[in-house]
Amino acid sequence: MAGVFAAGIEDQEATVNDLFDAPVLRIRAAVLRKKGGPLKIESLHLEGPRDDEILVRLVASGICHTDISFCDGWDEADNAVVLGHEGAGVVEQVGESVKSIKHGDHVVLSYQSCGRCGPCRHGRPAHCQRFYEANFGFQRLDGSNALQRSGVHGHFFGQSSFATHSLATPRNLVKVSKDLPLEVLSPLGCGLQTGAGTVMNSLKVSAGASIAVFGTGAVGLAAVMAASFLGARPIIGVDIKPKRLQLALKLGVTHVIDNRRQDIAACIARITGDGVDYVVETTGLPKMHRIAVDVLKPHGVVALLTGESGTDSLPGGRKTVGIIQGDAVPQRFIPKLIEMHQAGQFPFDRLLKFYDFGAINQAISDARSGGTIKPVLRISEV
Repeated sequence: MAGVFAAGIEDQEATVNDLFDAPVLRIRAAVLRKKGGPLKIESLHLEGPRDDEILVRLVASGICHTDISFCDGWDEADNAVVLGHEGAGVVEQVGESVKSIKHGDHVVLSYQSCGRCGPCRHGRPAHCQRFYEANFGFQRLDGSNALQRSGVHGHFFGQSSFATHSLATPRNLVKVSKDLPLEVLSPLGCGLQTGAGTVMNSLKVSAGASIAVFGTGAVGLAAVMAASFLGARPIIGVDIKPKRLQLALKLGVTHVIDNRRQDIAACIARITGDGVDYVVETTGLPKMHRIAVDVLKPHGVVALLTGESGTDSLPGGRKTVGIIQGDAVPQRFIPKLIEMHQAGQFPFDRLLKFYDFGAINQAISDARSGGTIKPVLRISEV
């Protein structure tokens, strides 16, 4: 263990965790104790970082659809949990075995991986053999839980960023320039990475390819911006919310379909003549999956962002592919997205709306209704 906690952590305690013999500190976190919420900000005890961990003081956290889905589907018989997995902040303490990160570094947090299995060793952490355990297990991979003193489970996506402090590892942490606004960068760790990565890494869309994006929320609009960056044409946005479609037109979509009033397949046939090369299906609705397959050209591909990998072959050389995290390696892909943003080629900041940490339930409500595309919580000052 690397010394004592850095100065400035509020209510630092010198007590020792009985089981792990580790220092603990008092943090504030939004705790889920009731299915559907609301989340309640509570004072909790968090263990300090182990030798391979990093303690991050969170400045901001995006709210992702996965957070909301988990909140709505959570079983109240389970332990109380801390969600959040699009964190960004400042490093406050570093474990002794961590050499690439130091105190004071600014970082963006992303998904967790084991670092030891075949896919991880071969540069494919999104296909980690322990991906589910590492990201949805609400504990470290060895079964321990840094919030156990408070009777709450953390480690969601290896971070649980709806909190003032978080533990991460070098595998789910990306160092960024101190000149950049952390509150703007925080959503890059999951939703935006997934949408853009699906187009750029998984599908490898080429200039002139045709693509339809079903659902123009944060993930879908990230896919739209990536497709525009790569020179895809046409880019067709499909949604039931006119305001989202209007924004999509400003971010690279060439045609929009309001499927409350328009037939998707007929419209795509009219726009393209013979279907599209790719569909990015973000809604998760079986009906939309069927339509996505129907509007493909021969040898076209539907990308399903359902959290599961795998490929299904279909007639005419068509196929559906399940994609996780846009097949992104965060330490390489997030800096790429930042470069694109700085060059005006990935203007994801247009999707963001900021909320104080105490307004987390309002932010979730606004995201559920579709009124806010990407809520971002302001947790502390840089």
